[in-house]
Amino acid sequence: MQTFGSELPAMFDGMKLAAVAAVLYVVVRCLNLTSPTAVPQIISQDTPLSRYLLKSCPMLSKEYIPPLIWGKSGHLQTALYGKMGRVSTPTPCGLRKFLPMQDGATATFDLFEALGKHSTGDDVTMVICPGIGNHSEKNYIRTFVDYSQRQGYRCAVLNHLGALPDMELTSPRMFTYGCTWEFGAMVAYIKRAFPQTQLVVVGFSLGGNIACKFLGENRSNQEQVLCCISVCQGYSALRAQETFLQWDQCRRLYNFVLAGNMKKLILSHRGSLLTSSNIGDTDLNKLCAATSLMQIDDNIMRKFHGYNSLREYYEKESCVHYVHNVSVPLLLVNSSDDPLVHRSLLAIPYMLADKMPNVMFALTEHGGHMGFFEGAVLFPHPLTWMDKVIVEYTDAICHWEKKQQACQRSRNSNSTSHQD
Repeated sequence: MQTFGSELPAMFDGMKLAAVAAVLYVVVRCLNLTSPTAVPQIISQDTPLSRYLLKSCPMLSKEYIPPLIWGKSGHLQTALYGKMGRVSTPTPCGLRKFLPMQDGATATFDLFEALGKHSTGDDVTMVICPGIGNHSEKNYIRTFVDYSQRQGYRCAVLNHLGALPDMELTSPRMFTYGCTWEFGAMVAYIKRAFPQTQLVVVGFSLGGNIACKFLGENRSNQEQVLCCISVCQGYSALRAQETFLQWDQCRRLYNFVLAGNMKKLILSHRGSLLTSSNIGDTDLNKLCAATSLMQIDDNIMRKFHGYNSLREYYEKESCVHYVHNVSVPLLLVNSSDDPLVHRSLLAIPYMLADKMPNVMFALTEHGGHMGFFEGAVLFPHPLTWMDKVIVEYTDAICHWEKKQQACQRSRNSNSTSHQD
């Protein structure tokens, strides 16, 4: 008995060490601390433009380094973006515009003038489509707009229909996964107001789907457009819906949280939406019981445009059926550890970059969904890798276009002199 009693302290010490080891193991696994930083994987055809872009965009050819302690966790990157958006957020000063739509809806966007001259000397406007239920007042949008303004870009940011907390709907319709009407109205306004401007189309998450779909719907939509950048979109809602019901990477939990946010947004416009012949009290009751985005889409969202089924809604509102018509330079950005975009969906941008000479696909190892925070150990920087890459890529395209125009003028001049 005495022998056993003398062994107890040693046993307790061993249990403590085992517990500490177990906790450390869980922490290391959850924070993904053993994952090495890496250069983004770039997929594109070997063309003069792609070679120029890789030479002119060092952010695409050097390691993306997230904050050491938590930055390698896609969940924490996503959670910080979802909760805070960004840190030390600036407050750019813009002017809100109101655009009446044919169905009685009122589209709105915020216009921010450039705070300096662009490096090419040209007038360039970024037309920006935010993520699901987002608008110009979100922190990540404000950070990106402020940075772009300081680099010489005018910015126009769409406020998704029904997303602004202080604006009532003027028709029984909200934004949907792929409706391009409001974005198209904003772009048309910019073209009328600034006929000499060149456009850069930028879409974040759901906004990336709308941006790519808009450009691919009609060739005329690409007029005056220099390039398009899409960040963290899923490309096909039909394929994504199956993955959102899986527990892998806690995707089902994210689905539940996003559904809760959408329910609050829709119910805040209950009075306006009930005037629609397509939506009634029964649909709103089903909405209250919904636990997934698919249930909300089936009971409410698809009915705004009269789709007969959820499958038809997802098929016709996904950019995957339109993006092959886009001929302007297109940068698609995703993260391998994005908990919302299943890796199987990344086969789409892989295929596009492999088959289309104007498409470049950049896949980072870390970054989560719309995170891409940078920093040393714990605290992230105000600007993210994403903000800097978009502007760097756009600058390169602007200078490429400037050089192409100069070469064309030179060729025309030589042709004229030979004729003389």
